Amino acid sequence: MNKELLELYSDYLISSFNHITATGLSRALEGSISHDKITRFLSEQDLDSRELWQLVKPMVRKYEQKE
Repeated sequence: MNKELLELYSDYLISSFNHITATGLSRALEGSISHDKITRFLSEQDLDSRELWQLVKPMVRKYEQKE
């Protein structure tokens, strides 16, 4: 999995106020990544909840409080 592209796409989802599209992300990146590459990335695999947790767990643990 391309973690850099995943991070870009996640940031795009969080920061967008309108419809989310691969073309919109490509346009926001001024074409530096094609919408086809984004579409292929998104259709590569389905993440189940366990796989998603493994991806985000380090960040969650970084900000987790003991209480």
